[in-house]
Amino acid sequence: MSTKTDNPSHAVQPYFGVVPEFVTTRGGAVFSTTGTMWEVREAAARVRLHFDKLPPLSISFLTAFQATLIWYARNASLWHFRNMFQRASNLFEAKFDVTRTVIGEINAVDILNFRGSLGEAHEYKLGAVSGFLEQWHAMGYAGVTADAAHQLKQLRLKGNPKGVDVTTRHPTKGPFTDLELEALQHNLNRAYGNGDVSDAEYVLCWLFMALGQRPVQYAVLKVSDVAQSVDNDGIKTYYISVPRGKRRDSKPRKEFKVRALTPQIGKHVFRYAQKLKAQFEGKLKDPNAAPLFPSADIGEAPDGYAYHQTSAEIGIMLADALSRLNVVSERTGDFIKVGAKRFRTTVGTRAAQEGHSELVIAELLDHSDTQNVGVYVKSTAEIVERIDRAMAMYMAPLAQAFAGKLIAGPAEATRAFDPASEIRAPQITKSLKCMSSCGKNGPCGFLKPIACYTCGSFEPWLDGPHEMVLDYLLSDRDRLMKDADPRIASINDRTIFAVAEVVALCEESKAAREASNG
Repeated sequence: MSTKTDNPSHAVQPYFGVVPEFVTTRGGAVFSTTGTMWEVREAAARVRLHFDKLPPLSISFLTAFQATLIWYARNASLWHFRNMFQRASNLFEAKFDVTRTVIGEINAVDILNFRGSLGEAHEYKLGAVSGFLEQWHAMGYAGVTADAAHQLKQLRLKGNPKGVDVTTRHPTKGPFTDLELEALQHNLNRAYGNGDVSDAEYVLCWLFMALGQRPVQYAVLKVSDVAQSVDNDGIKTYYISVPRGKRRDSKPRKEFKVRALTPQIGKHVFRYAQKLKAQFEGKLKDPNAAPLFPSADIGEAPDGYAYHQTSAEIGIMLADALSRLNVVSERTGDFIKVGAKRFRTTVGTRAAQEGHSELVIAELLDHSDTQNVGVYVKSTAEIVERIDRAMAMYMAPLAQAFAGKLIAGPAEATRAFDPASEIRAPQITKSLKCMSSCGKNGPCGFLKPIACYTCGSFEPWLDGPHEMVLDYLLSDRDRLMKDADPRIASINDRTIFAVAEVVALCEESKAAREASNG
């Protein structure tokens, strides 16, 4: 086996380690060290290390650096291996910015300069690389000086702050508000019904919303992980066995946690899984081993993971599907920033608001302990105590909750003069007079007219009593806020904004009509 090495002399010359041509990672992947880029693919992860993008390093220093990285490839997770490369790269870049010369060592001055360049808020980045440098030195490779190793042991560094996006309710990185989540769900359902998102995208998005697991866990899911049971009364229950994924031994499907799915989600996931199974007949020896979210081609994945996407590709698939919905946040007035982590923190935050303990939240999010879930209990989602008419009218265009179309009257309805399409609200208006139309053919199990305002088939009439509906909902919310749980009181908030939007559209249309009539 050929190797890259400096010829060590134990008497005089420093030793810079050995870099074999091929390396086997702890997870069982084999990669080549030839060339300026190392590419490693394990079950649900692909890592690329670009040595050609580093600042100028001496050959000896580069060899020692790579030899240390190989120790991490063999003894740590693939992500830790990648992170050590990235953090060390940051240190090298900082030194090169100061010296503008080829890097041949890291000494104590470099450590202190790097710390100073980071500032107190980011000194955790030095903490992340310090273990790597100490390992480098401990293995006897030259390149990290003795004074640097001593300096690292003396440092007391602040760690990476945990849960800041959750505690601050960050509008683009933290958990979604109820309105944002409901808007995403509503628009996802509508897009799926219109054929604008695929089966795979629809199932993936709903699993992220319902379970809040990590992308790696969805990446290694297989058809066999989705199950259905039928009791003696014929009632079906749906389950999904979620691989734990984040394991130190790099075997993401070694342990599972069984999660029950709601009938609405479970039925669709099970049907989708069975369709995938049929598609992989003849492609795989066992079609039950097909990935739940397959790639277009077989790929270069290890045995057992043919056609599996990586966790990064799963994250891209999620973001791409939901970004196409163009849902606007009521907090920012801009399109909602979507990422896997936001769904995870939303599940934790909502569970805390519902009164669940840290142990329950840790179980939901598949944490091995409770040390990282306290942030959810300390920062529960905010519920606006009171929404008046002025706030509803202000928030309406931001919430974009109204999904139908305003029409002048029954003559413009999709199902013009069809008695079955007429919508009334006698409990609100105290009248049997029709106020709106429904453009959908077929049965509807939702409560009219409350649920109608957020439905894409809803066609409110220009002269309908929509202000009465708005006043009714606002009054009912105030009553429930006093007499019931705030979460119950706020359940119709998105509908309130939808009704307010209809009221505003009616006012604009009437004003335009009056202006045109002189």
